[in-house]
Amino acid sequence: MRSSGLMRKSDAFLLLSAALLVLLGASFADAALGRVRGAAALDARAEMVERLGLTDLVLFTEARYTRHPSQADLHSAFQDHPFAMDHFPTGSLLPPPMKRARP
Repeated sequence: MRSSGLMRKSDAFLLLSAALLVLLGASFADAALGRVRGAAALDARAEMVERLGLTDLVLFTEARYTRHPSQADLHSAFQDHPFAMDHFPTGSLLPPPMKRARP
């Protein structure tokens, strides 16, 4: 017989799984509340974009292919030499745009 103070491995696993599921649910609830809290700021930004006539999101300020990824040409990252190393730090975060399929 086992002593009553020890927990079986399966019980510990189920307890841990239940705790992790509660935390997962809490993260979804926090995300939903964040959307509600951020709705006013998002509306204000959308109004500013409309008022200023901005066309695209500016992600970085360095290389032209990282400023507006949807507007960059395919070879802008390799404008100096085809095998040249990218000298902008954001080039490691955002690769050159992928070739788009023709419509």
